[in-house]
Amino acid sequence: MNWQQLISNKRLGQEERHALRHDDRSEFKRDSDRLIYSAPFRRLQNKTQVFPLPGSVFVHNRLTHSLEVASLGKSLGDDVARKLTETHPELRGTLFEEIGTIVQTACYAHDMGNPPFGHSGEKAIQAFFTEGPGANLKEKVSRHFWEDITHFEGNANAFRLLTHRFLGRREGGFVMTYSTLASIVKYPFSSTYASKHGKFGFFATEEETYQKIANELGIIQKDSSEAGICYVRHPLTYLMEAADDICYEIMDIEDSHKLKLLSFEETSDLLLGFFDEATRKSIRKRIEDEGVTDRNEQVVYFRACAVGLLEAECVNVFVEHEEEILNGTFEESLIKHISEQPRQAYQHCTEVSKDKIYRSKAVLDVELSGYKIMETLMEALIGAAVEPEHFHSQQLIRRFSSQYDIQSPCLETRVMAVLDYISGMTDIYALDIYQKINGISLPLI
Repeated sequence: MNWQQLISNKRLGQEERHALRHDDRSEFKRDSDRLIYSAPFRRLQNKTQVFPLPGSVFVHNRLTHSLEVASLGKSLGDDVARKLTETHPELRGTLFEEIGTIVQTACYAHDMGNPPFGHSGEKAIQAFFTEGPGANLKEKVSRHFWEDITHFEGNANAFRLLTHRFLGRREGGFVMTYSTLASIVKYPFSSTYASKHGKFGFFATEEETYQKIANELGIIQKDSSEAGICYVRHPLTYLMEAADDICYEIMDIEDSHKLKLLSFEETSDLLLGFFDEATRKSIRKRIEDEGVTDRNEQVVYFRACAVGLLEAECVNVFVEHEEEILNGTFEESLIKHISEQPRQAYQHCTEVSKDKIYRSKAVLDVELSGYKIMETLMEALIGAAVEPEHFHSQQLIRRFSSQYDIQSPCLETRVMAVLDYISGMTDIYALDIYQKINGISLPLI
């Protein structure tokens, strides 16, 4: 692959206008603005990140997480652009210098396809078809569609959200640039290629769209069959992924300290564990010299130091492995290739997070509740899609926004309309519909 082809500001759905555009430098910024001002992006403020929605202590939701990931993604992209233009002077003055903005925009979008209640919501959708009443649909739908819904994935749903032409909307969905859309897809293959972890990059309905983008950008195709397609990643996807990896791991540590799931000593040991002894002493001395005695502020400083180190490490890995990345032979994430001490420290944070954070009572409680809410919504709304002629089905169908093709004569289209509707809900809206379906709440009279 080559950078000149990989970075394109051609827009999905407006390809015929591409030659008429002359404001090249603003196209990727326009992508970014388009997402920030969109309703799906705003709804991230009411979607669970890890912990239940904020109470007396403010912790991260999907929106604050996405903003932080985007900020870090911009730094990663800008730093890579600066370093690579030094070794590849022919890239100066080209669209390549805009990769910081492309990565930033991909980071804004990376969680937009996630359903309510995070991974618990994803699991509830998958389980409805593999273990619940939805299992009887297997003989009524195509194999590819069945693989899509039984592996339902927030990443694939984000690509659909941005590219699918919903009813009443324009061709190309959000009409984003090709490079931005390709940078969002962490798993550039069909659900039929999904491995044990069940991840994939696009539903069958968007497979042709991804193939068109990938072929235009010169992304290497690994495999193709009647069952689906498989490509290597667009190089900028590694930077988006690194920003997400760094933010969710490090920020969850900070949130856990605020919620008293981790003591100050545990938190400082985790965050300073990325540095050698001399650097740790230097960091502590600076805090002391500046008179910072508030422990929360000390944690903020430790966190900033850790994020800064990891950002620099990932930039170096990307630059050092540029050839492998462009050849499609680079394996795993950037974070897996950083220097030994920070890599081990990151792994230690991951282990502590699994043990003390993700299995904490606060997290388990919201996952249990979220799973039940999603299970109920799936049963009621998929039931309405399968048997739309029933009276209760018609009542439920009237709740759908006009953009969702719930009236289609095609069963698969109606099922996807339900998944579009449910995955677009905020946690609170999902709870509200759940209560109404169960007769728990009634509008005030």
